[in-house]
Amino acid sequence: MVAWADYKSEAKNRGALALELFVAHSTPAKDPADVKESLANHLAYQAELERAGLLAFAGPMSDETGERMQGVGLIIYRAESLEAARLLAENDPMHKSGARSFVLRRWLINEGSLNLSVGLSTGGCTLS
Repeated sequence: MVAWADYKSEAKNRGALALELFVAHSTPAKDPADVKESLANHLAYQAELERAGLLAFAGPMSDETGERMQGVGLIIYRAESLEAARLLAENDPMHKSGARSFVLRRWLINEGSLNLSVGLSTGGCTLS
């Protein structure tokens, strides 16, 4: 298996974006009532990280069928290092309370696209 730093360097050399972000796969560790109890503080923390430019994306994921909410979430951080991202995840009230646990990984974005449309006169915004 190739070292992460080597792969990232190779990606940059071949012209890929090689944008490194950090992904926390968050899963319930206690009863749904415990998760719900931490929700308001979790959302406030997410908003704080978003304002600070440290939160790229976050939200729930469906089960494998795509039909049901199972309580799994994905949080994508902007951070200087894996250790800095781990601190962000550990300080999330949901994780801090033990209501949820997480697995953190590096994520290298090389391909894809993001479309943003801003209506200057209407104030509308669409992200796709």
